[in-house]
Amino acid sequence: MPASCMRKFAGLLALAGACQGTALASQWQGVISGRNETIEIDRASVMPAAGGATAWSRIILDRAVKDPGGNYDAIHALNLYDCKSRRFTTQRRAYFNGDTQVREEEVARQRANAVAVGSIDERLFNVACRAVVAGKPALPFESTGKAGTETQTGERPVAMHADMRALAPDSAARPSLMPVADTTPVVPAEKPKLIVLPPIDKAAAAQAAAAVGQRPPAVPATTGGAPGPAGKMAAPSAPASGAVESPADKRRRELHYANSGPPRAVRKKASAEPSAAVESQKPAMRDIPWSYEGDGGPANWGKLRADYATCATGKRQSPIDIREGIRVNLEPIKFEYVRTQFRIVDTGHAVQVNVGAGLGLRVMGKRFELSHLEFRRPAEERVNGRSYDMSVHLVHRSDDGQIAVVAVLLEKGAEHPLIQTLWDNLPLERDVEVAPEAAIDLNVLLPENRAYWTYMGSLTTPPCTEGVLWMVLKQPVQVAADQVAIFSRVFRSNARPVQAANGRLVKESR
Repeated sequence: MPASCMRKFAGLLALAGACQGTALASQWQGVISGRNETIEIDRASVMPAAGGATAWSRIILDRAVKDPGGNYDAIHALNLYDCKSRRFTTQRRAYFNGDTQVREEEVARQRANAVAVGSIDERLFNVACRAVVAGKPALPFESTGKAGTETQTGERPVAMHADMRALAPDSAARPSLMPVADTTPVVPAEKPKLIVLPPIDKAAAAQAAAAVGQRPPAVPATTGGAPGPAGKMAAPSAPASGAVESPADKRRRELHYANSGPPRAVRKKASAEPSAAVESQKPAMRDIPWSYEGDGGPANWGKLRADYATCATGKRQSPIDIREGIRVNLEPIKFEYVRTQFRIVDTGHAVQVNVGAGLGLRVMGKRFELSHLEFRRPAEERVNGRSYDMSVHLVHRSDDGQIAVVAVLLEKGAEHPLIQTLWDNLPLERDVEVAPEAAIDLNVLLPENRAYWTYMGSLTTPPCTEGVLWMVLKQPVQVAADQVAIFSRVFRSNARPVQAANGRLVKESR
């Protein structure tokens, strides 16, 4: 399928036939069913991917949930399953009210999650991975209490990350879901086979020994062997031509030829340096999730996964210490911000605020759509070595996929009303999105003076993608000390260290 079509219809795989000229019928298969919600996976959407498979699944609720974009009663997501390492990554989410899509979003912080044994994730994982392995049937579906939830054929193959149940309010208070019976036939393990030695050719063995002059003298029947060099027992000799070999001597000679082999190599003393074999036994770094401290910290990001390598090898990484910018007449940033409802979530790495559609900015002849906001403590950006208490990154994306980030520096001072509104709605649990009825105006988050520094950099979190346009507003915005303290209760520190500038050009407004 062309890349353009994939981008256009990534959230609506049922419409992918528009790019291929054919219809794509979904094949919904139930995985978990209960009185209040049902989880299904679309077998028709399972497609092979590097190391595993991608698949859509969905959670269908028994009631509508309020949302700034419109009420929804089903949550859909697209997952990438790594069948070898038993991990999955949620790539996209969509929200539907019946057959009507309310909104769709790409997961901004895509993290690989371990598939826990016995979890809902494992049942979805099994269906996806078995579908791409020959001869492995997918899980069957048996309804366990909700009428009309047998395998369906719908117009929109959609899905969910199993933990997305948390996105549905009051999900914890509802009765537990009942797993669908897994009747996949169990293939018994194959019993290990015994090693079968070839029969001994006694005549050939004796002839080979004689050919190299190693046939020892005859051995008395009572000893089983003659002393050899250094006190070792020599091999029992073959009988002389015409001599009659006793049964005991024959048995000893057969045992010798059956059990003897080439001389064992002398073991070398262990080297003081660890061998490659020992190094290979160390835990793989890729099994460690990225974080801001410990083994998964910024110093090791480039080692955690192959697609994180740019974090270590990139030459245009962010953040930087902004110094020696050239003063020019930079064009003003045209912000197109209006009042909007919002959704706030603790992603485990930052407090992220998702906003409604239609907000954005224009600069350098291009329009960038606002995706979300992220808060950092302390500010990742430095200016001539100076650090700030916090910063907020407004992340935008253009139609051609380029990312533009506006950074607003925050310093202690007066209380900020918009930030207080956000803190009032902080979620109690990680990865649980809160959608309050209050609306916000992001214009009040911007300083009066919109002068800025700009340079080309990268994302400040894995995979550290480069080619990001950075615009750092020069005038800081005040935030109360209590508001900084509240954020520190959630994140002690979530800032990437300053990266090498590598001679990059930095421009600033005159």
